[in-house]
Amino acid sequence: MAQYLVGSRASNLAKAQVREYLRPLRKRFPDTTFTHRAILEGGDRDRRSPLSNVSAVSGGSAFSSQQEAALARSDVDVVVHSLKDLPTANPRGLMLLPPPGREDVRDALCGSTLAALRKGARVGTGAPRRIAQLLAVRPDLEIVAIRGNVPPRLKKIETEGLDAVVLAVAGLHRLGLDDAIGELLPLDLFPPSPGQGALGIQVRTDERSAPLREILSTVGNLAVDAETRAERALLAELHGGCGVPVGAYGEILRDGTLKLFGQVSSLDGTAQISGTLTGPAAEPEKLGATLAADLAGRGARSILDAARAAFAAG
Repeated sequence: MAQYLVGSRASNLAKAQVREYLRPLRKRFPDTTFTHRAILEGGDRDRRSPLSNVSAVSGGSAFSSQQEAALARSDVDVVVHSLKDLPTANPRGLMLLPPPGREDVRDALCGSTLAALRKGARVGTGAPRRIAQLLAVRPDLEIVAIRGNVPPRLKKIETEGLDAVVLAVAGLHRLGLDDAIGELLPLDLFPPSPGQGALGIQVRTDERSAPLREILSTVGNLAVDAETRAERALLAELHGGCGVPVGAYGEILRDGTLKLFGQVSSLDGTAQISGTLTGPAAEPEKLGATLAADLAGRGARSILDAARAAFAAG
């Protein structure tokens, strides 16, 4: 009987994602044992410091570096990430498999709707992309930086006197918190983080892992894989990360082609550059890189350089 260790972050959402991922695998391979192991990340241990500082201390992503290190050491055999938390480049010896199906990619405003928010309303979010997108449509809002897991962020509406918070629909749904949604934010104004709603299934590339990769590949969704690869390629070409205001959404159309929408915003929301490109689903990275080049040529590069300079200055 084959036995495999499955790593993830320690949050309730991460555990829910592991259960979601393993459910069909356990049905298809009843003689294979999957055991979950929680791994504490720097961003979970330190909830007060800026994420850029946490990442610098951890030597990588604040939400993935410890899991990747455990995978590289063979402490676990596969890691189930939130794909949007993963850097666009895999460490040597690691790779991503096609994710399973994708949850709703949208963001949600919880506690209110945009139209119902009073002038100067206090809205909680710590993501530069969400801050920029909110200010682009409601420059009067006061943005309050918040961090933490989903339930504590929801509670901040009461504990910190916020009028609303912005959260990913996928996380709310996976935790059974759909009732907290006040409004689903439209994709044309609030494109999500690249990979949002999808799971990042990371494994080793060595020969010993080949049997596991074969098992896991049976639940991979090639359409979702193409969509998210295009989104992440756009982000990589713009030299971005989860801390810069880049939104992207890929979609396989009925005719089998892949449509990619991308948006770059200034931190204060006063400048936005968007574009859409359609191409072969078999070449998602090329599509992402081409759209990124188009956005960069229309001013996105200078917007992102300014954002990175602002982060570096603290």
